[in-house]
Amino acid sequence: MPGAVRRAAAAAGALLTGFTLVAAAPVAGQAAPAGPPRCGPTFTDQLTALPWPLQRLDPEAAWPTSRGRGVVVAVIDSGVTRRHPKLSGRVVAGKDFVQAGGSGDCDADGHGTLVAGIIAGNDTRDVPFYGIAPDAYIMPVRVLPNSKRSTDPTLPRRIADALVWAVNNGADVVNMSLVTEPTPALESAVKYAVSKNVVVVAAAGNEGASPSAGQPVYPAAYPEVIAVAGIDQQGKHVASSNTGEYVDIAAPGYAIEGPAPQGGGYAIDQEGGTSFAAAYVSGVAALIREHSPSLSPSDIRRRLQLTADAPAGDRDDQVGFGVVNPYRAVATILESENKRDDTTAGQVPAALPPDARLDTVRAIGGWVFGGGLLIAVLLLVAGPIRRRARRGTRPAALPDLPAPAASRFDSYTPVFGEPVRITSPSVRRQPEQGGFTLPGFDERGGRRTRG
Repeated sequence: MPGAVRRAAAAAGALLTGFTLVAAAPVAGQAAPAGPPRCGPTFTDQLTALPWPLQRLDPEAAWPTSRGRGVVVAVIDSGVTRRHPKLSGRVVAGKDFVQAGGSGDCDADGHGTLVAGIIAGNDTRDVPFYGIAPDAYIMPVRVLPNSKRSTDPTLPRRIADALVWAVNNGADVVNMSLVTEPTPALESAVKYAVSKNVVVVAAAGNEGASPSAGQPVYPAAYPEVIAVAGIDQQGKHVASSNTGEYVDIAAPGYAIEGPAPQGGGYAIDQEGGTSFAAAYVSGVAALIREHSPSLSPSDIRRRLQLTADAPAGDRDDQVGFGVVNPYRAVATILESENKRDDTTAGQVPAALPPDARLDTVRAIGGWVFGGGLLIAVLLLVAGPIRRRARRGTRPAALPDLPAPAASRFDSYTPVFGEPVRITSPSVRRQPEQGGFTLPGFDERGGRRTRG
């Protein structure tokens, strides 16, 4: 992100961590007027090949173990459409902190819809696209109106309140693909979420190429939050992705394709951003949450770190502990989750020796040798039982999740900081001549073509 935008972000307090929306194929759509019940960019172009992040991460390998069934992922963003086929039946009632009385399903920008599709898009085979956790639910929490500049001084407070609302209304995982100032309200909200056993994932930010590169951004830099950096198709760190000690893990964050708010089509953010990297990790967190519901947020962070595809030296400031690996994150058995000192729960050393990354359960040789005869007998008996079991029926499909009930917790008291000037989160660039670039249009107001 250029220095001018970085300075604007610092003064404003909030920026989405990526967005320049264009069609996934030759342009066939344009920005549509905002406003319920329809709002947001319209695209009709369909994907013809599986996006590279899904080829790289291969979440299907984890699905026999977990598909994120019943897990609710709150997307605190620009809203999430219910209209796209890949999100049909996946979006539960949320809240609109921009327009009173809304349920968060107006996405005038397109950013939140793309993030939601990455997390929990349906795995229908009509189009080669699906989410990491296709049986999870999305809770849309709209805090950002559109891609225009704003001087709204309430946005930092709005983001903190949105996080608390999501926790109080049933979120298991919260995705925050934005950066904002480290206010007392936000810090209090993050701590509250983790205290209620909610996993918080956030984008590491896109200031990697700016003079301020290396400085922490929030909420990602809070120690309770899983901070996600971006990689490209070659598995290399994306230059715009922030670096630092606070980075926990990495995921695809370049040339990202996904559903658009209107038209049933797909859009591409060619330059990507850590917004989308965070979404991939939130999807994996949902897989873990379904498979191992007793794990704490720090346990899930640790599991993600220990099972990632590690960089040389086991960790660095560009990709943290490495690129998220959905299959290993779900299927690996960590001995230390069953046997550990409670005082060290969730802590990860700065560098792990290679033989300590996968702390799997050890086989007990003496038991195997001494009980061999018993095992043979049991196998003979179990054969007919196992064959009968295979003829059983699959569990019934999970019914639609009802709208969230009233707040389950009332112990949170927001702590608000001083109001600050706000710049719209979805604006990524400020040309030297002045002005901002809106999704789908160039600096002169003309249509942007793919390229």
